[in-house]
Amino acid sequence: MALEEPLPTVVIVGRPNVGKSTLFNAILGNRRSIVGDEPGITRDRIYGETEYHGTRFGLIDTGGIIPHDDALIPSEIFKQARVALDVASEILFVIDGRTEITASDRELAQLLRPLGKPVTLVVNKIDARVRESLVPEFYSLGLGDPVAVSAEHRLGLDELLERVTSDFPKAQPDREEQPETERRLIKVAIIGRPNVGKSTMLNALVGAERAIVSPVAGTTRDAVDETVREGNTEFRFVDTAGIRRKGKTTEMPEKLSVVMARRHIRMANVVLLIIDATEGVVASDATIAGYAHEEGRAVIIVVNKWDAAGEKGKRAFTESIRDQLKFLEYAPIIFASAKNGEGVRRIYGAIRRAFDSASKRVGTGELNRFVEGLKFESEIRVYYLTQASVRPPTFVVFTDKADKIHFSEERFLMNRLRERFGFESTPIVIKTKRR
Repeated sequence: MALEEPLPTVVIVGRPNVGKSTLFNAILGNRRSIVGDEPGITRDRIYGETEYHGTRFGLIDTGGIIPHDDALIPSEIFKQARVALDVASEILFVIDGRTEITASDRELAQLLRPLGKPVTLVVNKIDARVRESLVPEFYSLGLGDPVAVSAEHRLGLDELLERVTSDFPKAQPDREEQPETERRLIKVAIIGRPNVGKSTMLNALVGAERAIVSPVAGTTRDAVDETVREGNTEFRFVDTAGIRRKGKTTEMPEKLSVVMARRHIRMANVVLLIIDATEGVVASDATIAGYAHEEGRAVIIVVNKWDAAGEKGKRAFTESIRDQLKFLEYAPIIFASAKNGEGVRRIYGAIRRAFDSASKRVGTGELNRFVEGLKFESEIRVYYLTQASVRPPTFVVFTDKADKIHFSEERFLMNRLRERFGFESTPIVIKTKRR
C-alpha cells in the first residue's frame, strides 16, 4: 500500500526583528491548519502546515525559538536553529529591506551556504516601489535572486511561494484510493521521555548499533531512521528525541526537538510508547502518550528495562498503566528488555496487528446489521452507521438528534465496535450527523 511521504519542510531563519514571525503568519494565512500551539513548548507558534496551489508543506519559524535579542550573534542563531535546518527542504533567509546589509546578515549567509540546501533570500518590509530599488544590493550576499516582500501587507508572497514550492511533490490522490501493491510500508515512531531506552530499543529492533546511545538523558536530539524488511513488509523506525515535560524544555534546540518529535508522530502509522520499568508510569508519560492519542495513531506500550524491574509483577504494573493512562485502554502492553533482547520479537507482531487494525474498513451493510442489535440507554435513535475513513477508523452515526451523542453513548458504541470488529491498538473516532 502506498503511503504518504513526509511533507517538505520550509524553515524561516534570520537575525532578530527582521519579520520572521510575521512572514510565518502571512504564509499560513487563513488557509492554515495549525498543528499546534505545541503545549508547554513556547508561547509562539513555531510549526504549521499549509498548501499553495495544491502543494502541501510544513513551515517552521525559528523566530519562535530564538530569543529576541539584537545582540545575538549569528553563530548562536545558527546553532539554535540547527535542528530545523537539518530537516529543511527549503530555507527562507529573511533580512530587513529598510536597512543596509549588516555584518550579522553576511555572517549568517556564510553559515547557511555550506549546508547544501536551497536558500531563498527574502528581503522583507519592501512595501513601497521606492524601496524596490534597494533590492539589487542584496545580490552581494551571493544567494541568487532575492525576493522582495512585505509580510505585514502580504505583498510578494505569491512570487515567493511559487519559487519555494516549484520542486516540491504535488499532491497525490488519497492514499486509501491508491492501488494495492504487494509490498507495504509501516512507519513506526519510537517515543518517550529522555533516557527510557528509545535508542537502545531501536538498536535491538534493527539489530545494529545505529543510534548513539549514552546514559546522559537526552542524547538523541534528532530523529534517526532505520528500515527493516521482513517478507513483504517494510518497517521504517524513527527514534525521536526524548520529549521533556512543560517547564523542562529551557534550551531552544530541545524545544524544537519536541516539535520535531510531534511531527514524526503525525507522520507515523504506529507509535511505540516506551516506559521505564524501573521508574514506573510518571506524569510526563501521560503527556507524551496524549500526543499520539490526539493524532489518532495506533499505539503500543512497551515497558522497557523489565530485566531490571526487581520484584515488580506484570499484573500490578499493567494495572498501574491502565489506571494512569486510561485513554489508552486500547493499547496492548509488551514487557521487554532492549538490553538483552527479551520480548523484542513480539513487538514486530504487535506492530503488524496495530497497522492492520487501524487500516481495517467495515462495510456499511455489516455496520447497519451491527447497529440494529444495539440498545442505547437514552432515547436516541440511530438510523445507520458508516465508516468514513481509516487510520484512525472513523465512523459517522446518523441520528435523530442535532447535537453530538453523549460521552457515555460514544464509549458504549466504541466498546461494542471493538468487541465485534477488533480494532486493537487504535483509537476510534465517532462523529454524529442528524439525518
